[in-house]
Amino acid sequence: MVTPAFRRFMAFQVHRARQHFARVASAEAPGDLRVENEMRRQPAERTAGGRTVLHVDDNPANLKLVERILERLPGATLLSAMQGRVGLELAREHLPDLILLDLHLPDRSGQEVLLSLLGDPTTSDSPVVVLSADAVPGTARELLDAGATEYVTKPIDVPSFLRLLGGILGDG
Repeated sequence: MVTPAFRRFMAFQVHRARQHFARVASAEAPGDLRVENEMRRQPAERTAGGRTVLHVDDNPANLKLVERILERLPGATLLSAMQGRVGLELAREHLPDLILLDLHLPDRSGQEVLLSLLGDPTTSDSPVVVLSADAVPGTARELLDAGATEYVTKPIDVPSFLRLLGGILGDG
């Protein structure tokens, strides 16, 4: 059994690692100006109004990109996890309004995380959007049939992604 102190410790470690890798990634590969300009131009279609989003992805650049995109949704709170196990723990603890899930995680597959989320009565009502570079149509269909709300192929089309987030998190 995982103690609350250990959970806090791990959340802090993930936070520190995310900050470190984001600094390294931004120093080595400055942001894509086209994407950044598009994010500035495209207002969110609806406000997120105090909603919580959990993003489970082991790639610091992807975590940072989603963080920047979510800045366009006023009131949205982002939780991040770089491992499936930590993502499951955060989902159970915080009951997010939306879960963004990568398929390729270091400790388990995104599909395994999806099935765990859907099979747990505590998290089964949270919509799960799979974000993956895997563009194989069969994979997308399999995950949607398993219960994913949506399947978004990377690289993320920012305006479409904002509309999707607005539709799921929006108030209207």
